[in-house]
Amino acid sequence: MDTVAERILADRQARRGFPDLGPDAPTDIAAGYALQLRLARAMGALPPAGFKIGATAKGMRAYLELAHPCAGFCPAGGIQQQAGHFRLADFHQAGVECEIGLRLGRDIAAGSHSRESLAEAVEHVFAAIEVVDQRYGDFVALGAPALIADQVFHAGGVIGAPASGWPGLDLPAALGQVLVDGTERAQGRGAELLGHPLDALAWLASSPAAELFGGLRAGQVIFLGSVTPPIWLEGPCTVTVRFDLLGEVTARLT
Repeated sequence: MDTVAERILADRQARRGFPDLGPDAPTDIAAGYALQLRLARAMGALPPAGFKIGATAKGMRAYLELAHPCAGFCPAGGIQQQAGHFRLADFHQAGVECEIGLRLGRDIAAGSHSRESLAEAVEHVFAAIEVVDQRYGDFVALGAPALIADQVFHAGGVIGAPASGWPGLDLPAALGQVLVDGTERAQGRGAELLGHPLDALAWLASSPAAELFGGLRAGQVIFLGSVTPPIWLEGPCTVTVRFDLLGEVTARLT
């Protein structure tokens, strides 16, 4: 039994936030990813249903005070289709992000890849909502290794229907909006994601997460990052993420 991973899971399920791990806390990025893999194993989430990339947008890195993106695995039970439903009672402090997502059509080995070769590996692209949970208190003080260990805020997601026109879509130009109960809260373009959403995928393929989890696999869903800052929710609501080139997706939080 992995007592550290089990403690993270127990405190998450009890909505106690992220625990003080003391001497067991990861002290560098490599240790953070190693603990994340142990967490996935403890959850029975190997291989994962996908990955999320955090802080791909410059504004998100500034918000989180991170110098680089970070990746987290996504378990299958947390990914819903097109019209999602979540209970606010299951979160410490729920938020949503306006994401470009994709599904892989073939495996991608861990390592460096060109944008062109990655485009050939993508089966579908779509609008997506990532549901995030702020269970860290002062997440800047907590630091990147612990955030990485705990899946970088990931708590679930909703993926939209495949967009028509792929692979001919101009993903950097895609304009995304996030609305809460019909009121726009923020908007941003795909170029926010490391300049090009496929460059975010390239980052993931070369990341410690891809190496530790054995590469990226056909069928996995990738949340490429939010084109807006997170929207922290104050109560029950319906969230819509809409991209002009990708369609829309909704999540109801009750």
